[in-house]
Amino acid sequence: MRLLVLGGTEFAGRAVVEAALGRGWDVTVFNRGLHEPAAGVRSLQGDRTSPDGLAALAEGEWDAVVDTWSAAPRAVRDSARLLRGRAGRYVYVSSCSVYKWAPPAGYAEDAPLVEGAAADAEQTDYLRDKRGGELAAVEEFGADRSVLVRAGLLLGPHENVGRLPWWLGRIARGGPVLAPGPRDLPLQYVDIRDLAEWILGAVEQELSGPYNLMSRQGHATMGELLDACVATVGGSAELRWTEPEVILDAGIEPWIQLPVWVPPGSDMHDALHSADVSRAVATGLRCRPVAETVADTWRWLQDIGGTAPQRPDRTVKGLDPEVEAKVLAAAEGGVSGTTP
Repeated sequence: MRLLVLGGTEFAGRAVVEAALGRGWDVTVFNRGLHEPAAGVRSLQGDRTSPDGLAALAEGEWDAVVDTWSAAPRAVRDSARLLRGRAGRYVYVSSCSVYKWAPPAGYAEDAPLVEGAAADAEQTDYLRDKRGGELAAVEEFGADRSVLVRAGLLLGPHENVGRLPWWLGRIARGGPVLAPGPRDLPLQYVDIRDLAEWILGAVEQELSGPYNLMSRQGHATMGELLDACVATVGGSAELRWTEPEVILDAGIEPWIQLPVWVPPGSDMHDALHSADVSRAVATGLRCRPVAETVADTWRWLQDIGGTAPQRPDRTVKGLDPEVEAKVLAAAEGGVSGTTP
């Protein structure tokens, strides 16, 4: 298979490139040259936001294109238009954020969508831009040759958003850790490497259309995630499980200040952790255990010196230590106390 990855050197794109190389595919990456591409790929450079920025893609043929773009839909439209006669399939990595708020628990791919930016639009906001990217891909490649990967929470090695790396770093500091309850809160996410393998399988199967791409509901719980972090990192960390009401009353922002976590029973939890993924599972999605994702992410962090890269266009995640200490003191250990 001949694969073109637009990007290909950071989180999602990097995982796709590495998975494709592992299958022996012929891989080309196209990006601005800000990061070193994987060994064994053909590297082309250009800036999709600049006039003539796609010149390096003027020639060449591929079985599939994978595009992870999350800004102006115009960049997706221009790339897809240039490649539609020379590539068999266009895989656009979108987001479950394209569903109209708030999607009901168990929502599938036919749930109502936000009004996307026009396919030729400049940058607006994340969810409208992602929907605009979907529209651009379908406009140029048609519904039968485009795949819309509506990804949920992405975790794993090389994460540059700051969710799992923050938890691992916080637990590595040790001491009492504010653990947002309940312990059995179901999570839905996908290891970036499992997403990459599914994408390649979709290309091989010549799939088309939208797919919710994350684990089954409850693949892991908040307790299992943080227990895995403690077991992996070791040290003196003590998880102090704390009622959601205590956390919210303290003004702590779910998802941002306490990454991954959103309170049970909320619209936000239904939107982020309760999608119907039966369509993706039926076409080959397989998700590894949470302990493996945590351990591999920690190993990668250690290999790069302990500090994860941070995308400049994403919010900084994590809770201020002083705020954490005040909440823990007020809660007197929370509802479940410390972990054994």
